[in-house]
Amino acid sequence: MNIPITVTQKQLSELLLNIAVVRPVFIWGPPGIGKSTLVQQFADSLGLPCVSLLGSQLAPEDIIGVPQIIDGVSQFCPPKMIARKEPYCLFLDELNACSQEVQKAFYSLIHEHRIGEYILPKGSIVIGAGNRAQDSAIVKPMSSALINRMMHVQLKVSHKDWLEWAFENGIHPYVTEYITLRPDHLWTQPPKHEEPFSTPRSWHMLSDALNEYGEQITDEAIEILAYSCLSPHHAGQFKAFIKQIRNKYQLSSIIDGEKKWPHKPEDRDVLYFLAQSFRAHLIKQLPPTKESMNEKQKMFSHRAKALIKDLASINLEIAQMVVSKQDEEQSLPGWFMVDIVRDLPRLVERKES
Repeated sequence: MNIPITVTQKQLSELLLNIAVVRPVFIWGPPGIGKSTLVQQFADSLGLPCVSLLGSQLAPEDIIGVPQIIDGVSQFCPPKMIARKEPYCLFLDELNACSQEVQKAFYSLIHEHRIGEYILPKGSIVIGAGNRAQDSAIVKPMSSALINRMMHVQLKVSHKDWLEWAFENGIHPYVTEYITLRPDHLWTQPPKHEEPFSTPRSWHMLSDALNEYGEQITDEAIEILAYSCLSPHHAGQFKAFIKQIRNKYQLSSIIDGEKKWPHKPEDRDVLYFLAQSFRAHLIKQLPPTKESMNEKQKMFSHRAKALIKDLASINLEIAQMVVSKQDEEQSLPGWFMVDIVRDLPRLVERKES
């Protein structure tokens, strides 16, 4: 599905309140970003029960029912789960994962709120959702007839919306602190091979496990849990983050000069995590042009160059990681890079070699 506009969780909630009550809506998005939870919350906000059907597990008779002979004529009897007397929200999850036969069974249900002779109670709402083809999920082509019966929106991950939800729903402090520091790690594109990957859902799973273990959880257990839920790179960084907390290495203390970069070989994972966090802090704090800097930013830029120099003396590759652009990440301001080239040419020489 090609939709050029994406919406956040908050925007989707507003759209559903204004659209879903009059027209069926289909929510597109990668797995694990909270589509099902948002629909449940939407139904709760309207005081409606939410009935969820999983498209990948349905057969046509699960929708249209089975025929019975009544007064000498056949009549289809829809399933009890669907044939309700009071209005409700019908959520068709993984709708684009079901077969063409099942998709056909949804036509009148989505368009007319009707299955055979049964009509959904007035005030009922129908919402569909599914993953995208690029998400390495089970998807089947949706017919144009079915697509044209719904309005379509594409959900994106918003770390601000997720953190707001997380603080209100008991997500473990280790997780909220980490995502606050590294919001870019909340979600990653599903891999083409079989391995865990980071999503809001997997961070929630990790939080549940951490809460169950309690305060006495060991570093070994944290490592096992992280690698069982998250992308390998994110798991390693999360492990280093927890080690940083327990060893009392704080980035703010290093920036303020109260502490120095950890330099012991056994703290290399912590150093790497702090360096990545430092890069994210530079991107956030440094203005795009040198002329627009205030005095506080000028002082910070001088301090930043000194810290990068100290970091290079410990590990040149990690220092190079701080200043170089990686994949599609945002770059450091051009004026700052000019200063780095002038004051710390060794970093650039290493990059070009």
